[in-house]
Amino acid sequence: MLDSAAGTQVYLATGITDLRKSFHGLSAIIKLRFQLDPYSKAMFVFCNRAQTRLKILQWDGSGFWLFIKRLERGHFRWPMNAQEIRLITLRELRWLTEGLAVEQQQAFEQRHPTLVI
Repeated sequence: MLDSAAGTQVYLATGITDLRKSFHGLSAIIKLRFQLDPYSKAMFVFCNRAQTRLKILQWDGSGFWLFIKRLERGHFRWPMNAQEIRLITLRELRWLTEGLAVEQQQAFEQRHPTLVI
C-alpha cells in the first residue's frame, strides 16, 4: 500500500507527463531525467496534459506500487513550469489530490511547539 509514514519524501514531476507509461517508463523518467533513485521509498507523482489524471509510483522494497486517480470533472492545480522535480510534503500532496493548489496562503504553518518554562 501507499506508504505515507512521516518523513516519506514526495517528488512532484512538474509539467506534463505521458501517462500511458507504466512502471518501467515512469521509473526511467525518475532515473534518467531527474537523476533520482526510483527504488527509494519516496513517492513520485506525475500528471497528464489535461490535468485530469495523476499517477503515483512508489517502491515498497519488493515491488512497485502504481496509484492512479482520474477526475470525472475539473482538473488538478498542477504546477506547469518546466520539466523539473520538486520536493513537496504529504500535506501538500493531499491538497493537490483534493483540488487545491500546492501553495496555500491561508494554511497554518506546520511546526513543532517549543517548551516554554
